Amino acid sequence: MYLVLALVAFAAGVVNSMAGGGTLLTFPSLLAFGVPSITANATSTVALVPGSFSAFLGLRDAEGARLRDDLPLLVVSAVGGLVGALLLLYVGDAVFSKLVPWLILGATGLFLVREPLSRWQERRAASAPRSNEPRAGFHGAVLVGQLFLGVYGGFFGAGSGILMLAVLGLFGYRDIHQMNRLKNLANVAFNTVASVTFIVGRHVEWRLVAVMMGGAIVGGYGGSGIAKRIGQANVKRIVIAVGIAMGIYTLVKTYA
Repeated sequence: MYLVLALVAFAAGVVNSMAGGGTLLTFPSLLAFGVPSITANATSTVALVPGSFSAFLGLRDAEGARLRDDLPLLVVSAVGGLVGALLLLYVGDAVFSKLVPWLILGATGLFLVREPLSRWQERRAASAPRSNEPRAGFHGAVLVGQLFLGVYGGFFGAGSGILMLAVLGLFGYRDIHQMNRLKNLANVAFNTVASVTFIVGRHVEWRLVAVMMGGAIVGGYGGSGIAKRIGQANVKRIVIAVGIAMGIYTLVKTYA
């Protein structure tokens, strides 16, 4: 089990470094080994949270980046993450287990539309000047949307980055580097708060975290080189195939 989970986390680190969606690998794998659904979600979140920090740090010096201006986004993401994590603990394993198949299939669907969404954003970016690029702290609609995304991120999280890029694109953002930086900042906020909540609530399996965190860090660090060999398109196909397979498996297991 430990070897398989280390390899899965390594693959998740690779996937997160280039496309996102690593949770679709780690969370179902923990379920497959009999880990209770809430513990699996909490363990996966804590194990992958270093990747959120490294992804943000990689873009923290993006053009026009000022953390002071982004504080409202950071705060609402953290609040949303706390609410989502507490909501998860409130509903309990019995209810969450029934939601798991739909959450996995829904996140896989988001991952499936990621490519068309990226092309749409690139077309919008090419047709609009960056001079009118909004700031995160000045757009109330973005903050309201991010509050709800933070709740989802704290509750489950898979596909939250894709949803956030869509929200930013809808509300006027064009610079993909700026959008990715804000997305990563929000991920740091709600994943960290959710992780602390799960740790305080004693829902984290630390032996599994240690194994998976190591694999994820190594995978994230070496992701770019591996991506060149495998090809980004093939990685996306693998994630989608795993997500669909695990969604169907958990659906049958839960409701059959």
